[in-house]
Amino acid sequence: MKITVPYGRKDTLTATLDDAVKVRFLEANDVTLPDQDRVIADAVARPIHSAPFDAFIKDAGKVLVIVNDATRPTPTASVLDAIFEPLSRTDYHFIIATGVHRGPTEDEFIQIFGDYYEKVKDRIIVHDARKDEDMVFLGDSSNGTPMYVNRAGVEADKIIIISSVEPHYFAGYTGGRKSFLPGIAGYRTIEHNHKLALVPEARSLALAGNPVHEDMMDAIKTVKQDIFSIMTVLDKNHQVYAACAGHIHDSFHAAIDRANEVFAAPMGEKADIVVSVVKFPQDIDLYQAQKGIDNAKLALKKDGILILVAKCRCGIGGKAFADLLGSCDTPKAALEKIEKTYVLGYHKAAKMAEIGLWAQMWAVTDVPPDQISPLFITPVSDLQTALDRALAQKGAAASVLFLMDGGLTVPM
Repeated sequence: MKITVPYGRKDTLTATLDDAVKVRFLEANDVTLPDQDRVIADAVARPIHSAPFDAFIKDAGKVLVIVNDATRPTPTASVLDAIFEPLSRTDYHFIIATGVHRGPTEDEFIQIFGDYYEKVKDRIIVHDARKDEDMVFLGDSSNGTPMYVNRAGVEADKIIIISSVEPHYFAGYTGGRKSFLPGIAGYRTIEHNHKLALVPEARSLALAGNPVHEDMMDAIKTVKQDIFSIMTVLDKNHQVYAACAGHIHDSFHAAIDRANEVFAAPMGEKADIVVSVVKFPQDIDLYQAQKGIDNAKLALKKDGILILVAKCRCGIGGKAFADLLGSCDTPKAALEKIEKTYVLGYHKAAKMAEIGLWAQMWAVTDVPPDQISPLFITPVSDLQTALDRALAQKGAAASVLFLMDGGLTVPM
């Protein structure tokens, strides 16, 4: 059996397995795609619990459009096809909801905006959570999170959100309220919010009782402007499957129902070896690709081997979590250290260390071995070698499961 998996934006990796090996492939569910030219336009024209977009934008004054950065597959340019003409008649600006990620490169601006980039590049604000002078304090959440948000979000007369809804390993789902927190929130706000991810209730597909989600919902309550939200849902090939627009919460929850149809994948029994393939653009670095580790753990037997396949084009991507893991000899020691103190990024380290207590983590990436090895991840040069070694260790009767879009697909 010859197996080919995506690696980076255009490359692939291949491996050959004996036909006797028990191999399964788990990916997002197949869905019937709508007319791609109409689905977003129809959502904008018939929003949920909101005036149609043309009425919302009329006489709007200063408009701020919050868009995702290059770590998300959100089809921002396709949404702009549906709204740019009326938007262009206003005093509009875009803000890149980076959270604590770095700002986009020139290529990534084009990835986000497509052909619109040349038209809007002088109207783009890149959020920097560390620039305290750009933040405005809006009060504390019920969880005690100090709510600092980018001044641009406070000074706008109306706000438009363009995002996509997919499972998220500790916020439950991306989209909706996440455009504000962490999207355009201050560093201290994000740090306090993400500390809440250390509890078991903060997990993929979970909103009820999830303190991270609840904290994000509190953040939205501090926003006084009218908001028009445009949420997209993509299929396994990153084509638009659904779009829901209008009220920020109602459009978000409507999109969740459609996202579950795609990304909640029945898997049957767990496997001895799970290969989690993280696709572009979530393969930008290990910090983002870790989502593929966290989803894959749901399909892995105790004492199993989890093999991450992710290009990690920009290396590790998060200094704090890497430094924390690299400073400890064992996953248990890392968790004990996190219990004593927390800085932003330690939630990522905790999720990885927890897996390290009961399973092995290996990885096929472009990250140099001496950088990834201290993170309790065994580097392997290629997919064939990883599979051969894993089967040699677990035995010829071992079961193998390929999670074909590990960053987004949740094994059920």
